[in-house]
Parts: sequence; structure tokens; C-alpha cells
Amino acid sequence: MSDAPNAALTLAVPSKGRLQENAFSFFARAGLKLMQGRGARDYRGVLREIPGVEVAFLSASEIVSQLASGAAHLGVTGEDLVRETIADADKKVELLTPLGFGHANVVVAVPQAWIDVRTMADLEDVAAAFHARRGQRMRVATKYVNLTRRFFAQMGVTDYRIVESLGATEGAPAAGQAELIVDITTTGATLEANALKVLDDGVMLRSQANLVASVNAPWSPQTLSLARAILSRIAAEEEARTTRRVRARVADVAETARLAGETFGARALLGVDGPALELVCPADEIAPLADWLIARGAQHVTVSSLDYVFSAHNPLYEKLAARVA
Repeated sequence: MSDAPNAALTLAVPSKGRLQENAFSFFARAGLKLMQGRGARDYRGVLREIPGVEVAFLSASEIVSQLASGAAHLGVTGEDLVRETIADADKKVELLTPLGFGHANVVVAVPQAWIDVRTMADLEDVAAAFHARRGQRMRVATKYVNLTRRFFAQMGVTDYRIVESLGATEGAPAAGQAELIVDITTTGATLEANALKVLDDGVMLRSQANLVASVNAPWSPQTLSLARAILSRIAAEEEARTTRRVRARVADVAETARLAGETFGARALLGVDGPALELVCPADEIAPLADWLIARGAQHVTVSSLDYVFSAHNPLYEKLAARVA
């Protein structure tokens, strides 16, 4: 960790498009406003609520590069780019939390006409037969060279060669440039339109945008303090978004709270000393919890949304501190 006392924290976010819009919305939900210095064409900005944070507006690939080198402390980018671009990614960056947007899968897709090829094991058989018959390896068109090599090795597929794709990868088989592809897809519609299908076990990575921390950045007590302020708000919004507040009157508040925690993952919001039970519960457990509370004697169970839930325990900051402090 650096001893520089007054270093700014650099937060890298996408500079344009849907990813930028989603990043702005994500930080806004956490009560943080990204400000571009002189408007949309300015590539530097600030985080209005936390002085000392410098925002860098960059392309997705530049964000990954800056995180890998340590030029940015935190960044918003897709896991697929992190895994593809950074060798030994887990040693150089920490994926702090998925952000709920930018969903896409990196997949292995083959022509639909290959009716007997459904799995990677089938693909290895076809690749061996292709090599024996033609004296050359089957071609895989992709922009994800490193991910492809790692995944194919893991799945035991060796008889192939990569053709790096510079254009629309999904068109490579029809154009005679490759026999199959590895590409990113959201709905699968483009693959289907090009008469391709995803292998049953051919999803290499289920990617989405992540908040990523650089292990190599010059972390100091000042930048860690700024990161804690950012991550505290993000964790508070995430907790509020994924939980609900539940209130009910029951005979044994402490015992009911304990059992609700064991059964539904709920926890007491403000202790269990008052006459009413007040819990925070995962949103998808609300109905079962309400039925259970009524069975234990509650006459009414009220459920409400929360804006933020700030806690002394911040798993996002603790994950960061464990790597860089």
C-alpha cells in the first residue's frame, strides 16, 4: 500500500453508450452523481458527493487496461473483458460486486446442421474426424482468444486452431472463414439468424458489468477512505434493493427473530427488545415469512421497501481491504 497522503482515487467508467447510461444510473441509485467537467465530451469528471474522487470516462477496453496497470483504483467493466484481457486476472484485480446490467454470455456455437454435435465432447470427436479427413485442424473464429484456449483445454478439446475475428464473428461459418465460433450473445437471436446453435455445455462465461478494484493501484489511507465511502453507499443500496422490511407483533419476539433468521435468512433490524418484531428479509422470502409469522400468532404482517441499509459490516470494503490494505 502506498504512503502518499493526498492521492486522489481514480474511478473509471464507460465513456459512451448504454453501458455509460447504466453506470450513471447505478451510482445514482446509491446516491452518487457522476459529473463530467465540461459536458459529455469531457473525459474527466468528479463524484459530486465525495470530494477527492476523480472520474475517468474511458472505453471498456481502456478501463480494463487501466485497472490491470494500476492507473485506476476502481472501474466499471464487463467480466468477459477482464477474463479475456488480463492474464491471471484474479491476481491483479478484485471483482467487488456484479452491477445487474451488461448481461451477456460467452458461448461456443456451431452450425445448426451439425445435428449430432450437442456437447464439447461431441465437438472433440468431430474435430478429430475433421483433422483425419482433411489433414487440417477445425477453425474457431473468435475475438476471445484467451478465454477460448482456456475453456477448450478444460473441456479436453485440442484439435482446432483459432481464427481471430475482426468483424461480425457470427458470419464466419457462412462465409467459409471458420467451422464454428466463440462469441458473446445476449438473447441468442443473432446466432439463430446465422443458423448457429450454442452447445449444451458451451456457455464459457456468464458475464455482466462489475465494479472492479485494481490490486496494483497506489492504495493509501486516503484512497482507501474514499473507497470505503463509495462502497458503503453501494452496499447500502444493494441491501435495500434486495430486501424488505417486515413488521409484526408476536408473543416471543426474540425466539421468533432467531427462528426467522435460521429459516428465511431474515435478521432483526433494530434489535428485539420492543413489543414489535422488525426484520429485514430477502425479497424472495417475504410471502413464506409472512405466512409463517401468521401461523405463529401475528394478526398482521406489514412489508415495506427500504431506501438504504447502512451496516457496520461492509462486505464490499472488506473484500477490497483484504487484497490491498
